[in-house]
Amino acid sequence: MFAQQLVNGVLLGATYALFALGFTLMFGVLRVINLTYGCYFSVGAFLALFAVRLAGMSIWTALPAAAVGTGVIAIVVDWLLLTRLRRVGAPELSSLMVTLGAALAIYAAGTALLGPDIRRLPPGLVKGMPMIVGGVFITPTQILILGATGLIVGLLVWLIRFTRVGLAIRAVAEKPDAAGLMGIDTARAAMLVSFVSGALGGAAGVLIGLNFNAIQPYMGEEMMLRGFIVVIVGGLGDIRGALLAGLLLGVVEVFTAGYIASGLKEAVSFLILVAVLWTRPAGLFGRATAQRA
Repeated sequence: MFAQQLVNGVLLGATYALFALGFTLMFGVLRVINLTYGCYFSVGAFLALFAVRLAGMSIWTALPAAAVGTGVIAIVVDWLLLTRLRRVGAPELSSLMVTLGAALAIYAAGTALLGPDIRRLPPGLVKGMPMIVGGVFITPTQILILGATGLIVGLLVWLIRFTRVGLAIRAVAEKPDAAGLMGIDTARAAMLVSFVSGALGGAAGVLIGLNFNAIQPYMGEEMMLRGFIVVIVGGLGDIRGALLAGLLLGVVEVFTAGYIASGLKEAVSFLILVAVLWTRPAGLFGRATAQRA
């Protein structure tokens, strides 16, 4: 029982971490709290659903297609809502309010067009026989979720740490003005970050849709709450922190539901958030900054 719950928690936490990675990347580089990010989660799940049901794609092609499509949508949203604010140097509260209104509008439009009913992926989408390893029941869908998450996280780390594009992104995150003076196209870097963040959010939506087989327009709204918890606990802008905090949150939720009560999952997550803020306000891996007058 314990080992089974642990495996389930790690799988759930991996998707939380994947979702939060895009959120923390967006904040760490662009310095904006983009509340439309939860919409990308829902959009990715629906794009995969339509790709499978209408275009006849397999999940192996629907997942990357949905991620890329969501990334393109994220670029458009960023260009429409945030580019002007960055250009005029608007405060962070401006981006928060603009994206809050946009998120509410997108959720309302999605519900009006698609309806509030839960939609499900076709049965048998991931083929294969379940396995029992050490008394732990593992399905092919769970293997796909864990493998896809590991691959995407590995590609993200490679992009950020070992490529010239990643070096430019890190320079913009550290000192955007200095990066511009050094010849880095900051607008292009912001566009790339928006694409990668949107793709991560969309991929997480597909994987959660696979895990629970329940897709509806407002699914991203609830995930945003978990995204905030993961990002704050892990440390704002810290990729390593987001990854570990996502895994921690998934394990805690599964064990709370399995051994205490499923209705207390959110309460326990909130208590973890409060405990971290009381003891380490910058997060588990965040760095406190001193401001001088």
